[in-house]
Amino acid sequence: MADLSLDVLVAALAGPSRRGRQEAAHEVALAAEEDPSALVPFAEQLMDGLQRPEAQTRWELLNALSLVAGVDADLVEGAMDDAEAALFDEGSSMVRLAGFRFIAREGKSAPERSAEAWALLDEAVQCYHGDPEFREMLAALLEFAQGNISDDVKRAVHDRVAFDAEKSSMPFIKSYSEQIVEACEA
Repeated sequence: MADLSLDVLVAALAGPSRRGRQEAAHEVALAAEEDPSALVPFAEQLMDGLQRPEAQTRWELLNALSLVAGVDADLVEGAMDDAEAALFDEGSSMVRLAGFRFIAREGKSAPERSAEAWALLDEAVQCYHGDPEFREMLAALLEFAQGNISDDVKRAVHDRVAFDAEKSSMPFIKSYSEQIVEACEA
């Protein structure tokens, strides 16, 4: 599928084949890594793809939409409800992580978006603390803390991770938490 145009790949996201949708979503995510702006014309179809039942299609598209949010957060704001549902998906840690990344990327784009995003991220940080995907969630939370977030949200993020920055016995949690605290104090 790597040689197919974005038009063909995006059309395959709505196709009848589970495997075809997964493969198309994977190629779309790779294309987003190369040039997220190339996916801007397809934002609606990518968001529609979040309604597919298979986890891989959803996580690949959420990862692609996270990158598109870095180009035009307004364009993909409509994916927030699906990202919230993904954040609490009980069947797939990859879907949860992709939802977290999207919400962090969307939320860091403007102070007025950061409070809504933080409410979801805060809940997820508490729910998934120590889970296998938590390291990557902390990386996304660091990016969020370094973004264009409100002062109130910066204080709340700081307060949430301050204990781990001081006391965590897990080196990666301590290190990321220290970086997040520094970003919130900057």
